Amino acid sequence: MKNREKVGISPQFLAYDQVIRPVVFWNLTGRCNLSCVHCYNASGPAIVSRDELTTAEALAFIDDCAHLKVPVLLLTGGEPLIREDLWLLAEHARSCGIRTALSSNGTLITAGVAEKIKRTGIGYVGISLDGATAHTHDQFRNYDGAFDRAVRAFQHCVDAGVKCGVRVTLTKENLNELGPLIDLSLKIGACRFCMYWLVPSGRGADTYREMQVSEKDITAALDVLYQYAKKIDPSVMEFLTVDAPQDAVHLLEMMEREEVADLPEARDLITSMKGGCSAGSRVANVTQYGDVYPCQFAQIREFYIGSIREKPFSVLYNDSENPVLKRFREKQDHLTGQCRRCSYLTICGGGCRVRAYHETGDMYADDPFCDILARQGNSGLSM
Repeated sequence: MKNREKVGISPQFLAYDQVIRPVVFWNLTGRCNLSCVHCYNASGPAIVSRDELTTAEALAFIDDCAHLKVPVLLLTGGEPLIREDLWLLAEHARSCGIRTALSSNGTLITAGVAEKIKRTGIGYVGISLDGATAHTHDQFRNYDGAFDRAVRAFQHCVDAGVKCGVRVTLTKENLNELGPLIDLSLKIGACRFCMYWLVPSGRGADTYREMQVSEKDITAALDVLYQYAKKIDPSVMEFLTVDAPQDAVHLLEMMEREEVADLPEARDLITSMKGGCSAGSRVANVTQYGDVYPCQFAQIREFYIGSIREKPFSVLYNDSENPVLKRFREKQDHLTGQCRRCSYLTICGGGCRVRAYHETGDMYADDPFCDILARQGNSGLSM
């Protein structure tokens, strides 16, 4: 247990004025049985386990997260089910009172695995489905049969009493299947539909330009989600979008256009959340090697915060003088271009900083994915 003692649990963060307790996306491994074209972590069968956190180091990290009282520990990868000590880690997190969720491609979730997920206290499983058809999904996953196995995984989870939801990254290749995919998600028992927008990270950076949707596509896709969300009880299915805080602007505009009764409450709620990119504040990423980044899409040298092998996560993430964290937490003060002048800034916070950096080399530049900036006479909502 020498490594565990080295990493340790430290009360140092208690000295900070405001303790930050982020949702932690933890890449348990870079290994995966698939090699998906848009994988943000560039995971795959060729990745080896060398230098990944040991079991002792992983347990110490969980202890530290419990000490910090992080709200959720999201176990991801690679494919986390490949990690041999997953069940031990999940049980330890439960014993420490930490809520856990699992992100999986679904192909390894058998009836027995679903029972283990339930037994070890993992409260939710997000399973990737990149289309409503086997043809589309299997192309994304570079694996024939991935679709059928992922769909069966939902049935296994439902049978075991495990909450599960669909995760999809929307691109040009699957945009036309969005409605049918939501229908399929309802049919197979998903309680959540989480739509990701493509971020230039990992292999996603290699395919970003050819796969990214257009401004017109963004509006069309959000309209589809909005129409489904209106008619489906939230207790049956929740709808979320990820990686584009400006989606909140679209939501308010749709509600305003339809004169929805609770528009004022929705506007107040969204504005009070001080939107924008959660990286470096409400979310954090810890890699399989113990490296800490502002979010799972920001795994580049320029955004490296530190290593939990050298200093506890609770201390690293509550270091107000860390230069990377300062850049992310004070981003709205340094935004340039149209973002800084935009009337929607208090709602979206300037969008995704990773996209801005990838396209321009400047994390404070405009989010290139923001279709709102392209509008003529950007006059904003009537606040």
